[in-house]
Amino acid sequence: MKEEISRKDSYERALSAYGEAIKEFRKGNWEKAQSLFEAFISRFNEEKELVDRALIYLKIIKEKGQRGLGTPKTSDDYYYFSVYRMNQGQYDEALKLLNKALELKGDEGKIYYLMAQIYSLQGKNDEALEYLKKAIQKDKIYKIMAQNEIDFAPLWEDKKFKLITKLI
Repeated sequence: MKEEISRKDSYERALSAYGEAIKEFRKGNWEKAQSLFEAFISRFNEEKELVDRALIYLKIIKEKGQRGLGTPKTSDDYYYFSVYRMNQGQYDEALKLLNKALELKGDEGKIYYLMAQIYSLQGKNDEALEYLKKAIQKDKIYKIMAQNEIDFAPLWEDKKFKLITKLI
């Protein structure tokens, strides 16, 4: 029981640290965001899904510093650019970039997952659930991520969401 509480406290601290880095990223404070993401990764390396996301943001920051945003060329470029656009609130542009990523790479769970997030942020719940289901079919890790992703909070009580993530 004590170990479970300790694990939960650690996860909450990790979420808080990650959230601070995200705030700086969204403000465009690249150096501070980079520093916070790097500190987060160093301190909370056991939180794999959050570390993976932090690494994506670091890559975006580093690429931005090297060449501005530039022009996407690969599926991963389109994916990273879509994360950037999503964080700017440019959801339609982010979805266009993700569709291009799908064209170049085909089925990939992370692309479907990000599409589900964007649709959820837009209040398009049916589309969000459809793409979340596709993401989970590609990789079961997205079940756990969706249960903790604040962008899906409006769906957490939805029976379809619970079924997709096997909460019922």
